[in-house]
Amino acid sequence: MASAVSIRSVASASAIPRQTWERLCPAGHPFLNADFLAISEHHGAAAGTSGWMACHLVASDDRERVVGLLPLYVKSHSHGDFIYDWSWAAAYRQCGLRYYPKLMSCLPHTPVVGPRLLVADGPEAAGVRSALVNGARQLAGHLGASSWHVALPCESDAQCLQGEGLLLSHDVQFHWVDAGCGDFDGYLASFSAAKRRKVKAERRRVAASGLCLETRHGDEIDAAEWPLLHALYAATFEKFGNHAAFGAACFADLAAALGDRMVVFIARDARRPVAVALCFRSDEALYGRYWGALGHYHSLHFELCFYQGIAYCLRHGLRRFEPGAGGEHKLARGFVPTVVQSAHWLGDARMHALIGRHLQLQREAVADYRAGAIDQLPFRRDGWLPPSD
Repeated sequence: MASAVSIRSVASASAIPRQTWERLCPAGHPFLNADFLAISEHHGAAAGTSGWMACHLVASDDRERVVGLLPLYVKSHSHGDFIYDWSWAAAYRQCGLRYYPKLMSCLPHTPVVGPRLLVADGPEAAGVRSALVNGARQLAGHLGASSWHVALPCESDAQCLQGEGLLLSHDVQFHWVDAGCGDFDGYLASFSAAKRRKVKAERRRVAASGLCLETRHGDEIDAAEWPLLHALYAATFEKFGNHAAFGAACFADLAAALGDRMVVFIARDARRPVAVALCFRSDEALYGRYWGALGHYHSLHFELCFYQGIAYCLRHGLRRFEPGAGGEHKLARGFVPTVVQSAHWLGDARMHALIGRHLQLQREAVADYRAGAIDQLPFRRDGWLPPSD
């Protein structure tokens, strides 16, 4: 007999005990833990003042033991959630409907695939997941939200959500996968001669620039260093008219809390930092997130954001490197086009059907795009080939 499951919402990640996060989240995950969400909320990167209002769902059994979590935010805009639904909001307006607020289950400002329905394995798991899904839909109705979206769930969660009636959208990210190349030279040996020469030329330019490159973990960076590093990140965002969601104090707190789960690649001119690539890691993967530079340095972006990360993965036995959303220039560096999914519940039946038809066409277009992109990878035709999705 399945136990009764009750659902409640809490207004911050910090309201959920650390041991609950540790029990229900993947071990060693840099974003799904008691710190990343709580610190992001505390410093305003995912707070009501920036259009994110936390209302995380907590599932409890009849003994009041927490058996499931669903990260959840009420959002008044579409920035920082990576489901790219601005056109949906426009369609709602054209139909005389309101799109915002919407509900989002996601990692704020972080396009990383992973579990979203945080439920321990066991005979009760399916019932807990259904209770969380129903709880999210009921909360959407209670708050007057148009929709509920789950950004970048893992495959098992995506299939569960589709079974619960949610629509699936598809997109492409570019991921590096270790094919057993040993070191960076071994990795380049899998490239065609022309592509290999290009990468080597880019790395020589950086080496000849006189810049000093260093790799440091979060617990190796003093809090007093973060204002300078943050200024690089913020200036680059502002240059392209984007908002730098994280502040220096937020980065400092994340570094202190996550320790070696944060990886920072820094380029210095003499002792002054002139560029930074901020990454995070689990036991299996490196995640590239934020880049900033003081001016233009030839090929430095490729070196700090891609090549240093690949070399780090090879040194530390990480099998995957996800350098963030977008960027076809990653293909030439060996990052494989990888299909990712998000899930969507739309409260209006007419819009659900309309967007469902659009997403079916999108799925076909994404599959065609990935097939064409694979042909642009730099690998030798007699060498390693990417796995099929």
